Amino acid sequence: MHRSLLFAALSFLPVTAFAADDDAVLSDIDARYDETASVARQLWEWAEVGYQEERSSKLLQDKLSSAGFSIRKGVADIPTAFIAEYGSGGPVIAILAEFDALPGINQDDEPTRAPIEGKNAGHACGHNLFGAGSLTAALAVKDWLAETGTPGRIRLYGTPAEEGGSGKVYMVRAGLFNDVDIALHWHADDENSAAARTSLANRSAKFRFHGQSAHAAGAPERARSALDGVEAFNMMVNMMREHVPQDARIHYVITSGGNAPNVVPDFAEVFYYVRHPDAKGVEDIWTRVEDAARGAAMGTGTEVDWEVIHGNNPLLVNETLAKMMDEKLREVGGVEYTAEEKKFAEKIRKTFDNPRSTLESANEIQPYDRSLGYGSTDVGDVSYAAPTVGVRTATWAPGTSAHSWQAVAASGTSIGFKGAQVAAKALTLAAIELYENPELREAAKEEFDEARGENYKYQSLLGDRKPPLDYRK
Repeated sequence: MHRSLLFAALSFLPVTAFAADDDAVLSDIDARYDETASVARQLWEWAEVGYQEERSSKLLQDKLSSAGFSIRKGVADIPTAFIAEYGSGGPVIAILAEFDALPGINQDDEPTRAPIEGKNAGHACGHNLFGAGSLTAALAVKDWLAETGTPGRIRLYGTPAEEGGSGKVYMVRAGLFNDVDIALHWHADDENSAAARTSLANRSAKFRFHGQSAHAAGAPERARSALDGVEAFNMMVNMMREHVPQDARIHYVITSGGNAPNVVPDFAEVFYYVRHPDAKGVEDIWTRVEDAARGAAMGTGTEVDWEVIHGNNPLLVNETLAKMMDEKLREVGGVEYTAEEKKFAEKIRKTFDNPRSTLESANEIQPYDRSLGYGSTDVGDVSYAAPTVGVRTATWAPGTSAHSWQAVAASGTSIGFKGAQVAAKALTLAAIELYENPELREAAKEEFDEARGENYKYQSLLGDRKPPLDYRK
């Protein structure tokens, strides 16, 4: 166990000279390192999955409440969702915080493969760091508001179930972002970047086939296999892949396929994701997927129904804000590893076939550009409710992919905690800039209104369903 990596001293690479006020703010965040690390580590150990993050949510709420924030619990009909607010008047700046883990993957804080027996989930996307870093930023902004007497409100949104549960979509749908001026977010990564990167829209559903069971050898003619329905459905969708747009993505897992080969299964289930750069593209492909499900059921003598689990709009980029965030990230700088952290990261990198970057890139800020990202996030829906900007920081050894055991390992160590501190600093400086710069807020709002278009009306990709609080059970 690499406990010495848990609370290693911070050593950030300065890029520019800090203004006096900024220097004081950043020093305040440095002083909070132990708290950032402690919260991140506790969330990492709990590794609670979507809509089941009771302890994780309560920990963040308790920290905010003790610092003087008012708390609204259980918002949008989600027990683990909350809004914490401090201040009065002025602009409302929101900071998003996530804290859900991924099921089916776990890893100790070791640089070689070391699953933890009996643990069924892990922070392979770094949401423990997301929650802790956003908490630190909110506390730092609160202190700045109090000390300067600046009018304004800082809100931290506790947003559950980003991984396939679309927690933020229900919060947007409930109107909880209607009075937000600007929303800030960040994410764990293997590099530092504030580039304007959009995301894919997506929708998921569990397709459930129902047949008739019988003895697979003694009376097969009496049976209708639900698994046949699933396999026929998958085959049809896989053939469809040749005839969808290049940037589309379709993937699935069979979540139930029967229990014994000599019993024809009367129930089978497959869980599908469909992604495309825009919402209409998802809907067009989705219609074809539903038709394939109906055809598969008809051809196998089974019946099928499906439940939409989640759906996210693509991220609406705001370059006015992204360029500002890029400046703040460059002011903060990247992460400098200690000698022990370098050893840990090098061991991690030896597990990769082709590391795409050098270890030193954790210190670097990537060039600013605008690009399409192939992941999906429910932050996309927030970005259609209020001008939104994010940042990514090097919380994992360079070359690490999200949703990997290597990401879980680093997310539980000081490598991850340092990256969370970089994010907290960039978010805090960005928030302060937004409070003090009404012209920037107005320019961001103008770009936001133009990007959404005239007569824009919000529509979610998950319809009017209630939050799927049991989707990970």
